[in-house]
Parts: sequence; structure tokens; C-alpha cells
Amino acid sequence: MSRFLLVTLCALLTAVLAMGVTAVVSRRLGRLSVVDVTWGLVFVAIAWVSYAVGTHSARSLLLAVLVTAWGGRLAWHIRRRALGGDEDPRYAKLVEGVPEQDRFRFALRRVFGVQGLAAWVVSLPIQVAASTDRPLGWVAAGGVVLFLVGVTFEALGDAQLARFKADPANRGAIMDRGLWAWTRHPNYVGDAAVWWGLWVVAAEAWPGVLTVLSPVLMTYLLAFATGARLLESEMSKRPGYRDYMERTSMFLPLPPRRRTRG
Repeated sequence: MSRFLLVTLCALLTAVLAMGVTAVVSRRLGRLSVVDVTWGLVFVAIAWVSYAVGTHSARSLLLAVLVTAWGGRLAWHIRRRALGGDEDPRYAKLVEGVPEQDRFRFALRRVFGVQGLAAWVVSLPIQVAASTDRPLGWVAAGGVVLFLVGVTFEALGDAQLARFKADPANRGAIMDRGLWAWTRHPNYVGDAAVWWGLWVVAAEAWPGVLTVLSPVLMTYLLAFATGARLLESEMSKRPGYRDYMERTSMFLPLPPRRRTRG
């Protein structure tokens, strides 16, 4: 228990420090979407800090490597969108109506504070794994497979969307091809699978199974909170998106439905 308390305290301090630095950078750049770059990287930092102050188990090292692969790819993919162009519509809507002089304090609570706390809770499987030293087994191998499926699904969806947007002929059109024909948010679906896979790796060693709230929370954030639902509140205003919603699953990948006539 004392080992876990040390690990979780260090993880919390890491999240606070990462989001604090991001808040300062965000204020200087005038863009809240900078936090999306930090989102993946804060888990990387937590994973390695947990490994450093934990038992140095093979499970903790494996999780740190997997999280680094996922978080590094995600940060690299998001950096251009977050640092260039217009503010992400999700954040623009969040601060809409907040007086200019109050926006930084508002963002500290509602953006950086919330995401820092969420990262700490979601990373609990990593923290618990860093506090145990049970050898890796077949259950962990299954978790790695699920992780790989998730990160591949996410990366493929991102690549398909990037190619679609790069074609001038698709300007103003709705992406409904490849994985995007099966789910309106393949990147979020992949993210969810990644964290369920990481949880499975941690769950093999007691009491890792008790951290099931972490992938549940991540899935909720992706599907119903700051992810898909919030994004769709803006996307639904675009021509053709309503039709896309009618024939394509919102989250879980399902065969596309036939277009309705009329």
C-alpha cells in the first residue's frame, strides 16, 4: 500500500505539473487546443514516473512502452491541428460567453484542471501495475493484442481522414469512406480499445482488476463527454452530416446502413 501511495502521489504531481505548463503555453499562444497535444504526453510522463518510483516490474515497463507508443503518436498527429489554424470548435464553444478577463481562470478549472484529474484517474491501471511485481502471463498478452488493434484502428482512421482532407476535390465533403463508413469516430474507438487493452495488462496482477473504472471513464469521455458528442454538436451543422449520421454508427463499428429515400 505504501508503494502505491508513493506512485499515485507522484502520478498526480506529474499530471498537475504537465497541465500547469500547458496552461502557461496556452495563455501565451491564445489557444486552448494546445492541451490536446499534452493529453497523450501526460500519460507517457505518468507511466515512466510510475515505473521509476515503483517496483520496476516487467509489467510496469511494458505498460510504459505501450503508452509511449500510443501517446507519442497521438501528440505528433495532433500537434499541427492544435497549434495552427483556428481554435478547436469544442473549446471555442466551451468559453463562449465567458468574459475575456476571466477566460484563463475558467480554463484552469474547466480544461486543464479537469483533464489533469481525468488523466490521473484513467492512468490508475498504470499506477497499480507499477506497485506490483507479478510476472507477465497470457492475460497480459491478450491485453497487448487488444492495444495493438486499438492503436492500429486509430492510426488508420487518422491516416484515411488526412488523405481525404488533402484532396482538393473533397473540400466541404463529409468523410464517409474506409473506417469512417463503419463508425463516425474511428479515432475515438481506437483510443477506447487502447485503454481497455492497457487495463487488461494491469488486471492480470491483483489488484489491477479493480481499476476497471479507468477504461470506463476513458470510453465515456471519448463517446459522450469531451469527444464524439461535443464534436458532433458542431459537425451536425455541416451540409450532409445529418445524412451521414443516419447511416453510420456513432461509436461502435457497425456495417453502414442503407441510405433512406425521400
